[in-house]
Amino acid sequence: MSQTSNVSVPVGLVLIDTVNEMFSEKGKGYPGFKEEYDRIGTFENLKRLLAGFRARGFPAFFSPMSFTEEEYGNWRHPAGVHRMMFDNRMFEAGSWNAEFHPDLAPAGDEVAVAPHKNLDAFATTDLNIQLKRRGVEHVAVAGMIGTMCVESTARTAMELGYEVTLVKDATAPEGGPEAYEQMLRRYELIAHHVLTTDEVLATDPFSGR
Repeated sequence: MSQTSNVSVPVGLVLIDTVNEMFSEKGKGYPGFKEEYDRIGTFENLKRLLAGFRARGFPAFFSPMSFTEEEYGNWRHPAGVHRMMFDNRMFEAGSWNAEFHPDLAPAGDEVAVAPHKNLDAFATTDLNIQLKRRGVEHVAVAGMIGTMCVESTARTAMELGYEVTLVKDATAPEGGPEAYEQMLRRYELIAHHVLTTDEVLATDPFSGR
């Protein structure tokens, strides 16, 4: 992002699936990503990113995933990703696993949008409405999984007309460093800006300068 960005454009942070399932050691999704979390610094960067937005007075929007008992058993056309989650009863509505990680949870008047059921956090949720109600035109997207929900949500945001920043060290992909590099190449096609957490927090309009 250039240093000439318009600081009057309202900026919002969209955090995808910052729940115990993905970020607590006892979460079912955590073991498969721990190595990449440690290599990239995903968890600490997410905390710094959220703290930076809060300090600057920019809104944060939290998009969790969860499935009810009825959805586990009656999904009409489950894709591979659904079958994987359903077979392992991941993101079970009402469970500890589906709750926000305490370090990455909404505070005050921050928005927890309706749980998403597909990879795209805009689909069948109130995310777009919540962003528009607050005049947000530029979204920074981070969270999990980098090659699935984060990527799908960012693509839809771009197609809906938002300016999109993907925070490349505040997420992680399935797979190791090679998958990460492939993910970043796709991010360059989807987003207007692909930045590190440090770059986001030091760059207008995020810095408030």
